[in-house]
Amino acid sequence: MTTIAAPPGISQTASALRRLYFTRFTFAIVWALVTIATAKEIGPLTVVLFVLYPLFDVGAAIYDLRSTRTTGSPALLYVNIVVSLITAAGVCVASASGIPAVLRVWGAWAIVAGLVQLIVGVTRRKMGGQWPMIISGGISVLAGGSFIAGASADNPSLTNAAGYAIPGAIFFLIAAFRLGRSAKGN
Repeated sequence: MTTIAAPPGISQTASALRRLYFTRFTFAIVWALVTIATAKEIGPLTVVLFVLYPLFDVGAAIYDLRSTRTTGSPALLYVNIVVSLITAAGVCVASASGIPAVLRVWGAWAIVAGLVQLIVGVTRRKMGGQWPMIISGGISVLAGGSFIAGASADNPSLTNAAGYAIPGAIFFLIAAFRLGRSAKGN
């Protein structure tokens, strides 16, 4: 069996994305566990946690932009940065109005960020390891819709919104492992 080495740009990009995906997995799991344990009500810690997640997403998108200049859709990553910054501010403002308002902001962000993730994953298919990102983006869109719908429930809760990070984390982990071949250049 003959293996064909990936072009150096793709190998370097895959390696950078692999590190990013492992970092995103770890952050999302820890964030979800802490947030699920504390998200029964809107208090200062809950607000900080719900602001921190989109801000981490901003940092991840910036790292992605700097690491993957040769692949993907940079314009979409810029959209993700802007939307995540608006979301962080939106969560701060919405928290004064209660859980339903936070769920609506969080849901809108999940929809837009999911669409961006899905499209970026599609544009990077040739690199390999992107199907988990494409699936995760689609799930994020659906989850966002459920958060917006859940805001109208009799007793809305932030627990599901916090739990939303766990499947995403698992998809990041799968994608990181799948990118291993591309990162090695074969």
